[in-house]
Amino acid sequence: MTRIPVIENPQYFRQGHNCHKPDTYVQYIKRRDIILKRELGEGAFGKVFLAECYNLSPTKDKMLVAVKALKDPTLAARKDFQREAELLTNLQHDHIVKFYGVCGDGDPLIMVFEYMKHGDLNKFLRAHGPDALILVDGQPRQVKGELGLSQMLHIASQIASGMVYLASQHFVHRDLATRNCLVGVNLLVKIGDFGMSRDVYSTDYYREVTRPKGYYSRTWQQQRITTMAATTVGGHTMLPIRWMPPESIMYRKFTTESDVWSFGVILWEIFTYGKQPWFQLSNTEVIECITQGRVLERPRVCPKEMYDIMLGCWQREPQQRLNIKEIYKLLHALGKATPIYLDILG
Repeated sequence: MTRIPVIENPQYFRQGHNCHKPDTYVQYIKRRDIILKRELGEGAFGKVFLAECYNLSPTKDKMLVAVKALKDPTLAARKDFQREAELLTNLQHDHIVKFYGVCGDGDPLIMVFEYMKHGDLNKFLRAHGPDALILVDGQPRQVKGELGLSQMLHIASQIASGMVYLASQHFVHRDLATRNCLVGVNLLVKIGDFGMSRDVYSTDYYREVTRPKGYYSRTWQQQRITTMAATTVGGHTMLPIRWMPPESIMYRKFTTESDVWSFGVILWEIFTYGKQPWFQLSNTEVIECITQGRVLERPRVCPKEMYDIMLGCWQREPQQRLNIKEIYKLLHALGKATPIYLDILG
């Protein structure tokens, strides 16, 4: 494999940190070493496939991987592709999806990631909830293996561990949600984003458009909140508003603290077995609720101690939110506690 030196790019969302590492290289993988097997998903950028990759590991002849194939061959898309590859190469952690390299000889351009057997965490949660059903001989049957409290805490702790690492790298994810986490064997969970979730989970994103004057039949203040979100971020931008704090919705301000807010929503997703946050509300109503200070209610099976962590993530002022290191320590401590001591009913 050929190695391409990494070039620092200012468009990466890092906070005042030089991500250039002269000894870090993007791995270049030969196209003949990649054998596509089946499609895993599709998004605006292109498609994700399960594939076999040869000569990737010194200890294995071949291994299963997930490959992201770029659909748009424009120069701008190629530059974005290269920037993403450079960034992903520098992110290496047990709870960040491993990036192996790129294939750039010919089209389509391909990124190669580790394959996580059980797919995205949102689908995994829904498949292991109390209401999950499968068809057996054409008849619906209850799924065995509903996630318990200790398993939920284990999932949450792993994501928090990955976030501690991202924060240490001064990296802001901006789209943390269970749909962007992946599940492997033995309940191994990693943060990732193949970019396809924006299509697969289209209802999780708010497509902003500029409305004509007087479009909203609400108060002037409510109109202003919606317009601020649209004009600040720009028309036709897909925003995960149900996971965003007020400052991100209104001022397009994304920081480690805004990622902490999103993590609080991830905790809520985990303890509702993958429900959509604010599922009973429209996108416009969600914007109004969040900017006016409302927060998600405590899930039915959620211990009070866990909901307290969520509330700590959802403080309106970013500086008052829990630090991700503190969150990880709290989750780790809860994971060691005997379940009987966790207040589920209180």
